[in-house]
Parts: sequence; C-alpha cells; structure tokens
Amino acid sequence: MPRETRNARPGRSEARPTGQAEGRKGVMAVGTGVRARRARRLLPRWAAVSLMVGQLCAAGLVSGCASNSNATKMLNPDPPAKMYADADAMLNRGSYTDAAKKFEDVDRDHPYAPEARRAIVMAAYAYYKAGKLPEAIASATRYTSLHPGTKDAALAHHIIASAHFDEIKDPARDQTSTRKALAELKVLRTRYPESPYSRVAENRIRLAEDTLAAAEMTVGRYYQERNNPVAAINRYKTVVSDYQTTAHVEEALYRLVETNMVLGIVTEAQSAAAVLGHNFPNSEWYKHAYALLQSGGLSPQLNSGSWISNTLKVLVPGSAPKPPPAPAQPAPGLPRPEDMPPPRVPGPDVPTAGKPLTKPPMG
Repeated sequence: MPRETRNARPGRSEARPTGQAEGRKGVMAVGTGVRARRARRLLPRWAAVSLMVGQLCAAGLVSGCASNSNATKMLNPDPPAKMYADADAMLNRGSYTDAAKKFEDVDRDHPYAPEARRAIVMAAYAYYKAGKLPEAIASATRYTSLHPGTKDAALAHHIIASAHFDEIKDPARDQTSTRKALAELKVLRTRYPESPYSRVAENRIRLAEDTLAAAEMTVGRYYQERNNPVAAINRYKTVVSDYQTTAHVEEALYRLVETNMVLGIVTEAQSAAAVLGHNFPNSEWYKHAYALLQSGGLSPQLNSGSWISNTLKVLVPGSAPKPPPAPAQPAPGLPRPEDMPPPRVPGPDVPTAGKPLTKPPMG
C-alpha cells in the first residue's frame, strides 16, 4: 500500500477546503448583521418607554425624577438678576430659609456675576432672620474670607457677631460664644468705624465685657471660698487688667486686697486698696478694704513694685469710650441695623452691671 494511503484517516478529508476560513468570516459578518437588525427593531420600543417615563415624571406619578429636574435646572439656570430678585422677594415675604437657599443658588450658578458677591452676605442675613445661626455664621464667614475689606463685609461681621451674641449664656456657664462675639464686635468697630452697624457694636461690646468679667469673678469666688487664693488672684487680676471699664472692677480690687492679705503679700494688698480708694472713694468695697488693712495696722498705699503699678497706667473704671464717628447709611439693598432681629439673649439672667454689696465680704 502506498505510504500516503496508510497515513490517511478514514472519514476525513486530507486537506481543508481553501475557502473554509473565508466562509467562517462570512458567517460572522452575517451574525453581526442580524444583531444589528434586531437592535434597530428594538430601538423604537426603548424610545417609546423613555417617552412614557418622561410623561409619568412630568405628571408626578413616578418617584426618582428629581435628579433629572435638578440637572436640567443646573444646565439652564435663570439669569442672575432674576434669581437675585426672586430671592429678595422671598425675603420680603418672610420666607427666610427659601430666600437664603435662592441667594446661594445665585452664587453657585453665576459665581462671576455682579450679584453673586452680595448674594453671599444676603444669604447669611436670611439665615440669621430664620434663626439658623450656624448657617448664618458659615455664610458670613465665607464672605469675609473671599471679600475682606469691602463695604458689605461690615454687615457680614455684624451677622457673625450677632449670631454669637445670641448664644451668650449665664456667667456661671461656658463663655466661648461671648468671646467670639466680642472678637467680631471689636473687628467691626476697628475696621468699619463709620459703618451703621458700629453703633450697635459699641453697646454690645460693653455688655459682652461685663459678662466675661462676671464669669471671671464667679470663678474667682469659687476658688477663694475653697481656700485657693492664688487661683482666685489670677481671676481677679484678669478683671482689673482686661475689663476695668466694667462695674465688676470694684469688687475685683477688694478681693485682691482680701486674698493678698491672706497670703501675707502686704504691698499688693495696699496697692489694690489705694487704686480702689482713688477711683471709688465712696464705694462700700473700699470701706471694707480700708477696714481690713487697718485691722493689720496698715493703710492704702500704692507701691512702685506692685503688680498694679507695673501693669496699669491709668485706671478709670466706668469711663465712657471715645464716641465713634457718625455712622453712614447702609448701601442700597442692604438691611439697616434695626432690621436685624432683637437679640435672643442675653436675658435678665445675664448681668449688665456689678451686683451691689448685699452681704459682708468673704474672709
């Protein structure tokens, strides 16, 4: 048998047809064409479904369509002037929260428009009117960070200060809000003395300082009653050095006499009594301080090496601060100081002046 015949396998052709590969490619091409024709037949069905879903969303019968509406709104926002006018109308109607969000939309959709900058501070004002203090502080702080030194920045600082001022608590509690309010009020008074909001700042500065002084006195008395005169002295010194225009300075000076006598630091006690007698000669606190020194054979005397003489140049408690310049009117479109809501706190529980002496001093 020939060699080629022995190697051949029964039932199989010895060589593939030359056009087999081309035939497979043709089958694939035919298959692709079939799938394409099926897709084209299904396309009108999907278009009809999409149209039906859109109609249901418009009718409000299907949930989950808000994202599409918001996307359309963001792609096609109203002109900035119209959005600002709409927000201002909401503010006039008393819809403060909606107005704040609309003002924020102006800044977000048209950040380079002339209305965008003022919209930030007006959003803070609307949030404050709505009683949403954290949102008001955040929006006003954003304005002062982006546009410091502008005329509208005075209103932003005023909103921040007012929001913190409304959170002032009793002197026996934490005074973080009082310190933040005082810092913003001082910025407002220093940087914008001619602002219409500076007049309000002057009155609130005195009240905030009085509250902080009352808090220091509360802590000082606490330490003194528990036989810790050193810690008490530090509190009383803070009142004398930082809040000497408040009515609490009288008692603070007397407490310095009292605590220094307990420690045997005679020169400091005499100096505190001398300053107390010079500034408040008819004070009940000075009468008690004088009597306390006399019981030890001493008298009030300002010593050159004492803490008070080295720290204080002039002590004139209760003196009125220098009157600020006549405030100008706010820019058109901005609220006036009287348009702000009245302070929610401090109320009657927060002192506005030193309490009169109603019982003998501690000792």
